[in-house]
Amino acid sequence: MLEIDNLTHVYGPGSPNEHRAIEGLKLSVAEGELLCIVGPSGCGKSTLLRSIAGLITPTGGEIRVEGELVRQTPGNLAVVFQDYSRSLFPWMSVADNVALPLRRRNMDKRQRREAAQEALESVGLEGAGRKYPFQLSGGMQQRVAIARALAYRPSLMLMDEPFGSVDAQTREDLEDLVLKVRGHHQMTIVLITHDIDESVYVGDRVVVLSKAPAHVVGDLRVDLPGPRDQITTREHPDFVHLRAEVGRLVRGVPAQATSA
Repeated sequence: MLEIDNLTHVYGPGSPNEHRAIEGLKLSVAEGELLCIVGPSGCGKSTLLRSIAGLITPTGGEIRVEGELVRQTPGNLAVVFQDYSRSLFPWMSVADNVALPLRRRNMDKRQRREAAQEALESVGLEGAGRKYPFQLSGGMQQRVAIARALAYRPSLMLMDEPFGSVDAQTREDLEDLVLKVRGHHQMTIVLITHDIDESVYVGDRVVVLSKAPAHVVGDLRVDLPGPRDQITTREHPDFVHLRAEVGRLVRGVPAQATSA
């Protein structure tokens, strides 16, 4: 689904303030996989996501989605950002927000309305279509943003720290929602997060990036029994072990120091 080869991105190349955000990064994501990417703050996670989405042009390397070289935003891709309050149009109803991208699908008004309603139902907001974003809680607004991505039926969904602006309980609910809709829609998801526990809980794989300039320092397969549950999964010995391993890699702690 996604191939990243020798990706490099430099901000302000050649200037006194030059910053190398990513250096020689290689990564592949299989179809139907839920990949979580974690790393130290400021390591280039969001730069990586924006490069995949075609929102910025990397300095070097290649990104391919379904075999096609990314030169602009791919038509089979959707993005869910952290700041839901800025990604929804306040003057449009919830249903109209969800249906808006469907105009690119050449769907008529009735088809767009039906697809939006189905997407809202899939995220537990079947009765919210006529409301406006300001009438919803933060967690519900982020559900609307997820519904909008789902309605588009993308092959690849990118999520940039999508739960970073909600409270802990809502965050857990949204994590479970992602697992639910991923299972229902069978799409490929790349989720950027700074939360180590979250990456292990929702991911099939966890890729750990180094400090900037970012490159891959760890690629861990998550093999936890399902269905996953916020209590029993987090108590599982394999979850505890993986969480510690990811934490070690994020912090750059040498392997011999993990038992200290």
